[in-house]
Amino acid sequence: MQTIYVVEDDKNIREIESFALKNSGYTIFDFECARDFYKKLSERKPDLILLDIMLPDEDGLEMVRKLRFMPETKKIPIILVTAKDSEIDKVKGLDIGADDYMTKPFGIMELISRVKALLRRSQTAEKERRLQVGELVLDEERHSVSVGEVPCELTYKEYELLKFFMLNEGIVLRRDVLMDRVWGTDFEGESRTLDMHVKTLRQKLKEAGSLIKTVRNVGYQLEHS
Repeated sequence: MQTIYVVEDDKNIREIESFALKNSGYTIFDFECARDFYKKLSERKPDLILLDIMLPDEDGLEMVRKLRFMPETKKIPIILVTAKDSEIDKVKGLDIGADDYMTKPFGIMELISRVKALLRRSQTAEKERRLQVGELVLDEERHSVSVGEVPCELTYKEYELLKFFMLNEGIVLRRDVLMDRVWGTDFEGESRTLDMHVKTLRQKLKEAGSLIKTVRNVGYQLEHS
């Protein structure tokens, strides 16, 4: 049975989330603050973390940074939950390593659906350790990217986006597929997030950025000419 940690300071919301997830067959541990969460985390690692941004003792975004920095927790799927609804907050949360983002209020069925989808993607994640297209190299073991011999510093989501491009070299990837696989949503209104990340990714890859082609009215394709 898969284990989910629910970190939420609002008791009513925490109880609703925990009850719904338990009824869906998951083992649930819930926490009202970061301190209690970290204590349990040192004893047992969950399969997924449902994390509220506004906690009394620590900012949820800072917690994501810490979790992604530690080797033992960097691959645990994280869904951020918050009352903030501006696009910049969403981009910031996803960019530092969250896998999905839900804005309060949301429906329980949506929560269960997103949890199931994220756990499914996590279980079937690609096992490739080293990908190469021309001089562009992505080393999964070292979590690094380089063009030729020059290292390229990418954000968490830029790295995941590039990896998905390289795993599907030569294949035209629709925008909704990219949004679903990298951000966990196919919501059309979020496509500006995809365009922004492709733009910055191309810039950071410099000459290798030209490998990422725009396919008009469809999406993108990474192709070595």
